[in-house]
Amino acid sequence: MTTGTDKAFEGWSLGPLRLRNRFVKSGANEGMYRGSLPTRALVEHHRRIAAGGTAMVTMAYAAIERDGRTFEDQLWLRPEAVAPLRVLTDAVHREGAAASAQITHGGAFGFVRPSDGRRPGSASAGLNPSGALHGMMLKRALTPAELGTLADRFAAAAVTAREAGFDAVEIHMGHGYLLSQFLSPGENRRRDEFGGSVEGRARFPRMVLRRVLGAVGRDMAVLCKIGVFEGYRGGAGAGQAAELARLLEADGAHMLVLSAGMNVQSPWWIFGSRMPIPEMKQAEPSFIARRALDMLALMQPRRLEFHELYLRDFSRQVRAAVSMPLGYLGGVKSLANVEGVMADGFDAIVLGRALLHDPDLVDGFRSGRLTASGCTACNRCVATMHGPSGSHCVLRPAPSPADNSVIAGA
Repeated sequence: MTTGTDKAFEGWSLGPLRLRNRFVKSGANEGMYRGSLPTRALVEHHRRIAAGGTAMVTMAYAAIERDGRTFEDQLWLRPEAVAPLRVLTDAVHREGAAASAQITHGGAFGFVRPSDGRRPGSASAGLNPSGALHGMMLKRALTPAELGTLADRFAAAAVTAREAGFDAVEIHMGHGYLLSQFLSPGENRRRDEFGGSVEGRARFPRMVLRRVLGAVGRDMAVLCKIGVFEGYRGGAGAGQAAELARLLEADGAHMLVLSAGMNVQSPWWIFGSRMPIPEMKQAEPSFIARRALDMLALMQPRRLEFHELYLRDFSRQVRAAVSMPLGYLGGVKSLANVEGVMADGFDAIVLGRALLHDPDLVDGFRSGRLTASGCTACNRCVATMHGPSGSHCVLRPAPSPADNSVIAGA
């Protein structure tokens, strides 16, 4: 009799893509770019996880345009990025894994001033708490014409990712980035066809999905990352996530990756545990940003403690609403967790911190060498993101800073 654990290690089809098992590395900002291009460190980071048995690795946050970056060095997909990105995808393919590029736009959430000098664009105009730390106190509402242009740029970015050798793209619709700013009732106060109901708020993200599918959907798997709940007053909950999932299923998305939380309002729900404020302050050079982190420390729940499968109940509501493939993300730490996720009817196990702690985790599970991850969910890896070595587990030796200063293929 085949168990859920057995199923997790079997090959399966995701859209036009064939994967060797059901383990996927989640998109999590690596901090391994220079001049908005990938470094040798980024290549080795993903190659190592691919070599450890994961079926598909996700390169985090590839901006669709220059103004879509959230910080200065962040990758944006353009012709100059194709050759160094091909170094990464070739390395991943040699290890028998597939590579996915997470494509997105920061909208009003970002620390880079728009090149045209205007206020950053979002679903609605008004105060811009995240941009205020960098002198962008206000945001503006994007026009319908601008939304059409941005949807085309998402599609063009997906084509660039295909040219760079990626097998899949993941459209980021969560965590407070631009598409999430439209989906969130706490952010979107529009009165036109792009606001109001779940269907109205989803109109722009769905436009993006359909154009990306039209551009690359026959050749690449097209995924969407959504929040099963946003975790702040006025934000969307699991019921609205289920409605959104039904709409994205109707549009033809190949899989949804289920996450939670918002980068500004509720980042602790992304991780299921408290943020490491002292370490984050130590890594932050800006006095204003350090004061903002003090405010964040007051906002986060005092009694929030990590527990395994912390998004399970919310994600089950989405599972009950659709028949399309779903990737479960959130607190998978053991083979027992894998069994539970498979028994719940999810199609993929999406791992983040556990693979940062042990890139060989999937092979360890398969061989029986490991039955549980040693990750402690301390979240101190978050504070390493903008350090010289990029994101890494603080319980392990830091990667070489030298590799994080040289462009891939140079």
